[in-house]
Amino acid sequence: MHSCFRKSEEIIETLRDYIDRKLIDYDRPRYTYMVINKKDPVDIFIVTSYPNEWADIYTTHNYQLIDPVVLTAFRRFSPFSWDENITVLSELKLSKIFALSKKYNIVNGFTFVLHDTMNNLAMLSLIMDDDVQKEVEGRVVNDRDRLQMVLIETHEKMLTLSQNKINVLGLKGTDISSKTLLSPRENEVLHWASMGKTYQEIALITGITSRTVKYHIGNVVKKLGVINAKQAIRLGVELELIKPVLA
Repeated sequence: MHSCFRKSEEIIETLRDYIDRKLIDYDRPRYTYMVINKKDPVDIFIVTSYPNEWADIYTTHNYQLIDPVVLTAFRRFSPFSWDENITVLSELKLSKIFALSKKYNIVNGFTFVLHDTMNNLAMLSLIMDDDVQKEVEGRVVNDRDRLQMVLIETHEKMLTLSQNKINVLGLKGTDISSKTLLSPRENEVLHWASMGKTYQEIALITGITSRTVKYHIGNVVKKLGVINAKQAIRLGVELELIKPVLA
């Protein structure tokens, strides 16, 4: 992984929106999507529904190195459930990570595991709150295959977003950056969309149909690996992809 996207708020928000939509059927449980470089476990990327304070404390103290759920995931390929008793076999019950888990009521949950071809361990952990209905927990267990696909698709989206950002950062300062990622027409359409123009207004400005405008926006969305035009605009601005267009 690369530090250039690890703290990218745009990438984090895009993935968070995606996961939120996928978990609607499960009453939006609290979750953490985590990616760890297996060759360098200090290299970690997190998207979570928890407060930023939790993620900051976790990463600052490198708790992934002692987190019993993470240590279990390193040895697993299939999903597994866990509770606070996972700490019983170690001294973790007295550690700061146990206190942190207690503070945020991380008592039991279900973790899905993915080992990718780039030596990353990806995990999607769904936290089962004490007050969660048993039927929700039952659906999570019954839908393990479906939720495993949520992890796979989320991870693919993360890799696409990060690679796009790496490509752009590598091309910054050259004359080919915008040509490589976006076509001139895609850049033009995205520019006017970023200026608040509607599809109809963009069509009038560029001399093309609204349908063609939607087509180009759709291509931009796919290239950037985001969900919709709004996110494409935000990511395009963050990565400085959008080149000025003369009216």
